[in-house]
This record gives sequence, structure tokens and C-alpha cells, in this order.
Amino acid sequence: MTDLRIGHGFDVHPFSDDPDRGLVLGGVAFPGERGLAGHSDADAVAHACTDALLGAAGLGDIGAMFPDTDPALAGADSISLLGQASAAVRRAGWTPGNIDCTVVLEAPKLAPRRDEMQRRLTEAVGADVTVKGKRAEGLGTLGRREGVACWAVALVTR
Repeated sequence: MTDLRIGHGFDVHPFSDDPDRGLVLGGVAFPGERGLAGHSDADAVAHACTDALLGAAGLGDIGAMFPDTDPALAGADSISLLGQASAAVRRAGWTPGNIDCTVVLEAPKLAPRRDEMQRRLTEAVGADVTVKGKRAEGLGTLGRREGVACWAVALVTR
């Protein structure tokens, strides 16, 4: 058995038509921005990080651990779910090494809030999490501002 494992995570959410739904990315609220549709708070960044961690440890995915059919998870704080997933990874004998994620969206700009996002994610995981924001440059669904996508890669060690 290897002492290092890598997991890949992906999440995508469309923007919500609910004017009262706020945007949360990486555990940070973006006031005045259109929120994402989803069962929980729809934090695509936290969701991709969760999938990457669970995959690296061989523990399935976010949907298996936190099903969107569970009414108790309606509106759930995804940073809390990420923390719970990180604890499960540790119980399975793995230690999160780091997570690197790339968020694709046209707006809002993430750079002004990147440090706060990285801090919230790092606290939940117990290991460094880095966030990079990219634009789709007007191409496709993401470029038309129809939603947000995030890719994440996690390293765990024994």
C-alpha cells in the first residue's frame, strides 16, 4: 500500500433564480452577488475540495457521505461538511497534505477575497488549501455567467 494518494474533485452549480439566495464560495459570502442553486449552500469550492479529499482516501464522494436527498442537509454549511469529511479521512488513517483548487466563473472576482477563502478552507481541512480564480472568457455556459465550476486536487499521506 502506498503512503501517498491523490484525489480529484469537481463540482458545478447553476446560478439560482431565488433573489434571496446568497453566493457562498470557499466558505465566504459574497454580498450582493447572485447565489447558486443547490440542496446545501451550494458552495462549489467546498464541494470540489470535499470530493478530492474523499477520493484520495478511497471514501467515495460527497453525494454518498452527504446525500442531497437528506432533508437534514437542506441549506447545510458546506465548510462544516468539508470539516466532517476531513475528520473521516483522518479516522481512515490518512492525513490531508494539501488541496489545490481552480474556480471558473466570470464574476465576482475572487482575488479580493482569496485569502479569506483559503483561510476558511484550510481551517476546515486542517491542511493548506489554495484557490485560483479563472474566467471562461465569455465561452460556453460558464462564460455566459450561467454558473460556477470548480476543480480540486488533494494529497493525503499515511
